[in-house]
Amino acid sequence: MFARRLLAPTASFFLFGPRGTGKSTWIANNFAGAPTYDLLNTSESLRLSRDPEALYREVEGLPAGTWVVIDEVQKVPELLDEVHRLIERRRLRFVLSGSSARQLKRGGGNLLAGRAVVEQMFPLVSAELAFRPSTDNLLVHGSMPLAVTGVDPAGYLLAYAETYLEEEIRAEALTRSIGAFSRFLEVAARQNGQVTNLSAISRDAAVARATVQNYFEILQDTLVGHWVHAWKLKRAAKQVAHPKFYLFDCGVARALSGRLPYPPAPEEEGALLETLLFAEMRAYAAYAKLRYPLYYWRTHDGVEVDVLCETRRGFVAVEIKASVRWERRFHRGLERMRTELGAHRVRCYGVYRGAQPARWNDIEVLPVMDFLRRLWGGDILA
Repeated sequence: MFARRLLAPTASFFLFGPRGTGKSTWIANNFAGAPTYDLLNTSESLRLSRDPEALYREVEGLPAGTWVVIDEVQKVPELLDEVHRLIERRRLRFVLSGSSARQLKRGGGNLLAGRAVVEQMFPLVSAELAFRPSTDNLLVHGSMPLAVTGVDPAGYLLAYAETYLEEEIRAEALTRSIGAFSRFLEVAARQNGQVTNLSAISRDAAVARATVQNYFEILQDTLVGHWVHAWKLKRAAKQVAHPKFYLFDCGVARALSGRLPYPPAPEEEGALLETLLFAEMRAYAAYAKLRYPLYYWRTHDGVEVDVLCETRRGFVAVEIKASVRWERRFHRGLERMRTELGAHRVRCYGVYRGAQPARWNDIEVLPVMDFLRRLWGGDILA
C-alpha cells in the first residue's frame, strides 16, 4: 500500500525496528519466495533452539546468492553461528529481522563481524504518506501503519502498549516486576522529549534510581525510544550535559503515558512535535545512509536549540515550536548558535504549526509539512 523509503540491500543484513512498523510486510514485498523462518512461531523457535544446525542442513543445498529470511532472529541467537557458516561456505544471503537487539547483545550473539549490515525500519514517514495526514493527526495518533490505516487508531495504540508490556517485557523476562516497569513507563512517557532526570523519575515511579537506568536501557534495546545527547561546543564551559529521551512515535508515546483518550494538552504539544520531527529526521538520515547523529544544545542560562546536526555542508540548527504564530523571541538559541559557530557555518530553520513560510534575516521559518517536504527532498540534511 505504501512505497517504503528503505531500499533493499544487495548483501546480508539485519533489519531492526519496533514491532508493528512494517518489517514483515516490507520483507514479503522485497523477498517474495525466499525460504522463511518465522521465530514468532513457538514450535519453530523451539525446534531450532534445540537443534540450531538444522538450519544449515535445510538450506545448504540452495544455490549461492539465494536469500533466506529469519524473522525475529533474537528469539534464537544461536542461529547466527549457522548463518555465519552459510554465508562463508555456501555464499547464501540472509535477511535477519528483529524488534530487539537486547538478547543478541547481552547473550554475546554472533553479530557476523561485518558480514551483515544493519538497517532500520521506522514507522511510516510523511513522504511515504504523500504528506497527506495533518500535523494534528500525526501528533495525536502517530504514524504506525495500523494506526494510519485502521478504523480505530486509538484502540490499536492502546493494544500496542499492552502488547509491548506483555511480549517484550514479561515474555522475554527483561524485568522481574511488570508492575514497577509499568509505573516507570507511564512516568517516562509523560516526560518524553524533556531533559531526563533519573532521580525525579525514580521518585515519581517509586522505583530505585539504578532500576530506572536499567529500564531506559530496555526501552532503547527494544527500539521503543532513543537518547538525544547534548552537543558540546568545544570552548563552552557551561552547558547542559544531560540527554533527552524520545519515544519512537507520537501515538505510542501518548498511549504509554495514559493521555491517548484526551486531546493533547498545551504542555504536551511541544514535545510531541519534537518527537515527530526527530523521528522523521532520524528516518531520513538512516534511509539515505547519511549516519548523521542528531543532538540538541542548551546552556545553563536557558538558551536552547532543539536539533543540531553536522552535515557535509556544515551545521543545521532547527528550532521547533508548536505555536501557530512565529515570534522574534524564538530566535534566541539560533542566534547564539550562529555566534558560537560562525554565521557562515550554520543553516538555521524554524518549524512551527502556522501556515505560511517566512524568512527572518538568515533564519528560514517553515510550516511543519513544508519542512518535511524539504527534508525528504534532500535539502535540509544535505
